[in-house]
Amino acid sequence: MERRHFIKTVTAGSVGMTMSGISFPAGDFENAQRNRIGIIGLDTSHSIAFTKALNDPSAGSEFAGFRVVAAYPKGSNDIKSSVERIPGYTEEIKKFGVEIVNSIDELLNRVDVILLETNDGRIHLDQALPVLKAGKRMFIDKPIAASLTDAIAIFNASKYFNVPVFSSSSLRYLPGIKDVKNGSAGRIIGADTYSPATIEKSHPDLFWYGIHGVEALFAVMGTGCISVTRIYTEGTDLVAGTWNDGRIGTFRGIRSGKGDYGGTAFGEKGVVDLGKYAGYNPLLEQIVVFFQSGNPPVDQNETIEIFAFMAAAEESKKKGGLPVEISKVMQKATSAARKIRF
Repeated sequence: MERRHFIKTVTAGSVGMTMSGISFPAGDFENAQRNRIGIIGLDTSHSIAFTKALNDPSAGSEFAGFRVVAAYPKGSNDIKSSVERIPGYTEEIKKFGVEIVNSIDELLNRVDVILLETNDGRIHLDQALPVLKAGKRMFIDKPIAASLTDAIAIFNASKYFNVPVFSSSSLRYLPGIKDVKNGSAGRIIGADTYSPATIEKSHPDLFWYGIHGVEALFAVMGTGCISVTRIYTEGTDLVAGTWNDGRIGTFRGIRSGKGDYGGTAFGEKGVVDLGKYAGYNPLLEQIVVFFQSGNPPVDQNETIEIFAFMAAAEESKKKGGLPVEISKVMQKATSAARKIRF
């Protein structure tokens, strides 16, 4: 895809990115019934799970009448586990009344908003650009990209075209995280989270699946991580982040034994178990609110720092477990993203 214009970039601070002052126009979205969802990518089970919930005749008011009406199947070009899913998922999604189209452009002519579900983060930037150019609000499923550079570039493009996007793992909405945000533990002084961390060779290690537990960690800790240290074995990752106020947060990635999702928040008032995974509906409710309002429920600075944390963990692994400063990986990726034209 030819990228013809320089993107308006954001600036990297010492530990993160500043994108304050950005506002996205409501336009006439709220003045009309615009609830037609289009899906890009039928190479992930998320496409089916989201459609099943949204298109269920008994779906509640929390989905505000939003329905998946069309899908473009093409996802990953070369991740075997993804490519092999497309024919079966294409047939399955048709059962929910979803039209199959032959291109992203064709999809954009039939829908109001987009779920970018392609499993392969390497192609998300190229898939996202025509959506942004068309002015369609978009949720980008994990991982938002397969590099920190592309993640920054997607948000740069969002700013340039003045079209909001957001990305999140459903693990951000573990039931205990809501309790923590409501003050059940008082001020948070640390957190430990865990999730499966299957590795896919086409992506940096944690980007593919470990992102679930890392997202939960940042949902509890917030932004401000300044350095990352990673201990890696074939069966386990242990990644420790130090925050700029001295707090420590850790993520355990599971590749042997029983996999599960969860964690613990440590606060001034108590220690809170983050609870068990509650399915996709809590995330879908947030997506629908975003489609209606245009206000991303997850600040893009936090999403970028999540990816900086994982990129720093990758560097720490290469360095034999030495600490890596977030600011250094941010500086490099921000510079590279600034050069991307579209």
